[in-house]
Amino acid sequence: MAEAVWSTDTGEAVYRSRDPVRNLRLRVRLQRITSSHFLHYHPATQLGKDLIGLATFRPQPTASGHRPEEDEEEEIVIGWQEKLFSQFEVDLYQNEAACQSPLDYQYRQEILKLENSGGKKNRRIFTYTDSDRYTNLEEHCQRMTTAASEMPSFLVERMANVRRRRQDRRGMEGSILKSRIVTWEPSEEFVRNNHVINTPLQTMHIMADLGPCKKLGYKKYEHVLCTLKVDSNGVITVKPDFTGLKGPYRIETEWEKQELWKYTIDNVSPLAQPEEEEQEQRVLKDLYGRHKEYLSSLVGTDFELPVPGTLRLFVNGEVVSAQGYEYDNLYVHFFVELPATNWSSPAFQQLSGVTQTCATKSLGMDKVAYFSYPFTFEAFFLHEDESTDALPEWPVLYCEVLSLDFWQRYRVEGYGAVVLPATPGSHTLTVSTWRPVELGTVAELRRFFIGGSLELEDLSYVRIPGSFKGERLSRFGLRTETTGTVSFRLHCLQQSRAFMESSSLRKRMRSVLDRLEGFSQQSSIHNVLEAFRRARRRMQEARESLAQDLVSTSEALVS
Repeated sequence: MAEAVWSTDTGEAVYRSRDPVRNLRLRVRLQRITSSHFLHYHPATQLGKDLIGLATFRPQPTASGHRPEEDEEEEIVIGWQEKLFSQFEVDLYQNEAACQSPLDYQYRQEILKLENSGGKKNRRIFTYTDSDRYTNLEEHCQRMTTAASEMPSFLVERMANVRRRRQDRRGMEGSILKSRIVTWEPSEEFVRNNHVINTPLQTMHIMADLGPCKKLGYKKYEHVLCTLKVDSNGVITVKPDFTGLKGPYRIETEWEKQELWKYTIDNVSPLAQPEEEEQEQRVLKDLYGRHKEYLSSLVGTDFELPVPGTLRLFVNGEVVSAQGYEYDNLYVHFFVELPATNWSSPAFQQLSGVTQTCATKSLGMDKVAYFSYPFTFEAFFLHEDESTDALPEWPVLYCEVLSLDFWQRYRVEGYGAVVLPATPGSHTLTVSTWRPVELGTVAELRRFFIGGSLELEDLSYVRIPGSFKGERLSRFGLRTETTGTVSFRLHCLQQSRAFMESSSLRKRMRSVLDRLEGFSQQSSIHNVLEAFRRARRRMQEARESLAQDLVSTSEALVS
């Protein structure tokens, strides 16, 4: 019966494992089929086009009936970063004069021990570990495709020179100041030696010496069977992939005597015992528990809560941009005004700010200045009097846009105001601005040449000032013109003890804010208070109706 067809998928496969990589074991089996001069196979019509059955490759016996030699088949189990010496390395390191680095002397000692103990267990299959010099040259030496006339692309050439930082490499105790911190004209060798990818990576190559029986130990006969790469995140890259249920991989040599080889790579790592898995789960549980305790210690045991009956408003804001203004070099002065009643802020809290001066850039027909200026503040609302029917006022954000000329003199470009959102979440607000103008050409010439223009003494006059006590505010006679717009991005958070109360306890609360959670579906606090006020009216009507029913019942009993 014909054997499975060749496996032609030699691409890499990526795995991820939480187990230590030192437990990885691979079984590699290498077998020489026959010389390519004596390949006999069935026609393609029998097995499918371009597919050759392995059973058709029969080693041809010699005249004496002799079958392949003993070294034509080899099977060995290899561990992660296990060093198996090639015949070339054995011949090289037996000569002490060829040893240059401490690693060379270490290899020499290991080879001598192997010679004394009966020789190495491998013959053709050997390995290059992460410490070997071959690791850094592999990507540069190997071709990216199987084409004979391959032309490497610019990306391939560059990536071939990228080195990866190894995992177990320790830095020096002290740092030496370099004489040249910046190299203005780096050479190609300098770039190759200093271009390092920061992801720690270990590499291992499983090799094969495919030379003739009496010519083992020549570099030109070396061939890469498999390349393994493991990073610090437990990601394992295997090229080519494990054989599994697929057919074996094939190698056809192109030397003076063409040979055909097949090899398989199987993962034979031992499975964890139930006791080991249970112990691992206990260790992970303990580790996660300690990490949770560490995070809890950073946060603290007592979570900061506002005073009962108080709503805490916390705003993370950003002055995003300003556009549509006449002059360049803009900056924005802004502040938050809290209503006079029931609102307060910490003493250390700063409720105002000034952005940096920003040059504008053209965006369509408008000129836009991008500030990206962050600010933050917090305030507290305490609703003490529930008998009042007036809706609570909400903080207002005022802004003033100004511009600087060449002599650092400023001009007012516009005033604007907007009520802060009453609902938590992220909001993007666009504030339209205006500025007061003075009639006549002289005023505009003065504004252009020497700076200065009409200004508001009180910025809260943009809306209704907080100090205004009358019924009507007249702006008759104030000449203004519309200018540009300012964009704000606000992230609002609201905190109250009522949000933690259960529905049964919430019914007994006397504070309006402690009942906010029961109306959490309302769009704003204004709607919440309005709904609560209507409920209070209905309750009062129900009480009056009950009182009338009691009076009627009493009169009936008396009669």
